[in-house]
Amino acid sequence: MNKFLSFLIFPILFLTCFLFFTPISLAQSSTEGENIIEAKVIEILEEGERETLGTKHIYQELKLDVYKGDLKGEQITIINGDLPFANLQKYKINDRLIINHGTDFEGNQFFQIIDYVRRDSLLLLFIIFMAVTLFITRWYGFTSILGMFFSFFVIFKLILPQIIAGTNPILISILASVIIIPITFYLSHGFNVKTNVAIISTIVSLVVTGILAYIFIEIGKLTGFSSEEAAILKTNFENTISMKGLILSGIILASLGALDDITVAQASIVTELVDAHNNPKFIDIYKHAMSVGRDHISSMVNTLILVYTGASLPLLLLFVNNPHPFTEIINYEFIAEEIIRTLVASIGLILSVPLSTVLATFLFLKKAKHTPSS
Repeated sequence: MNKFLSFLIFPILFLTCFLFFTPISLAQSSTEGENIIEAKVIEILEEGERETLGTKHIYQELKLDVYKGDLKGEQITIINGDLPFANLQKYKINDRLIINHGTDFEGNQFFQIIDYVRRDSLLLLFIIFMAVTLFITRWYGFTSILGMFFSFFVIFKLILPQIIAGTNPILISILASVIIIPITFYLSHGFNVKTNVAIISTIVSLVVTGILAYIFIEIGKLTGFSSEEAAILKTNFENTISMKGLILSGIILASLGALDDITVAQASIVTELVDAHNNPKFIDIYKHAMSVGRDHISSMVNTLILVYTGASLPLLLLFVNNPHPFTEIINYEFIAEEIIRTLVASIGLILSVPLSTVLATFLFLKKAKHTPSS
């Protein structure tokens, strides 16, 4: 079996190496005369409140030291709050900021604060994540992290560039899944029957999820243009990207990670049950494993609802004390899209439990019969 799996993975590894050593082509800004620089606030020259168009807002005059970009080593002054934007921030000394620097039509320089520099905090959190993962899971934690990096590179070197180039998002997501699933699963869980069960169950569940998603995207009349990001994509890439396909692609990729957890967990349960029983019967192992699987499904459904609620909390707050009835609200595309996304993914995840349980029970019982008892 291991020789067969090695032979199967070889072409996938070859394609992976090709992807890794192909330079990433990132989109460049189309606006001429603009550059991104980074600078640190070294002095607050003036601070207070001002009123513009009847609205009071923060006003600051900041002195910054540029440490990255074409103005490195220079000091600049920026007005923060000359216009009453809704998301105005109050900056402090030593804050590091990303700034858009360019020239206007009259040739005058302008500076616009884009955001904070957050790399250090993200790096610290990532280091903590790696330390906790490696401390708890040891070798499998290390290989899981390798699998995570592999998925990351496939997304940025295969999926995103191909979608931008006009390739059908559905086809490219399926191809990416075929590449990601065996590599990441074997890296995380090793070459064994349990992993084989997880891979087969995940692929079948993804197919079911994809079919359901396609059907209900059509029935629900989703266009894919319900978000601000979709409008930006439409403007930047004209008609090269299929927005409906992008919804389906997102559902497939989002389901992939959760399916790994569920299918491997069910296969592990079956493994333990078979090892713990003398002369186990198929129906007994299946019933016991599904008993645990039902608990897994129940907790998973609740988790999915809370995850999507947390992600959509600002949106949900808009509907508190809203004069429009609930039956009208759920007809809005941006709401319907999230409902379809959540329910379709949940159905695929739920179906993966009995599927992986049946397959694992069959394979492990077959393996037990051919293994001589001690």
